[in-house]
Amino acid sequence: MPKIFEGKIISLKMQKTAVVEVKRTLTHPVYKKVLRRSKKYKADTGELVLNVGDKVKIIETRPI
Repeated sequence: MPKIFEGKIISLKMQKTAVVEVKRTLTHPVYKKVLRRSKKYKADTGELVLNVGDKVKIIETRPI
């Protein structure tokens, strides 16, 4: 089952590629504090017309 991430486009400076920032929250196992983590993924856009700030869903695939 492939993972699906929701994030926000932060850069469109490459051709046919967008940089998507995915934010997630987790709870510390001992101190129970809520931590915020983010990671940037590069996603293929193909022929889609996108803008910076758009919310998108990306899905993992095998290495190409």
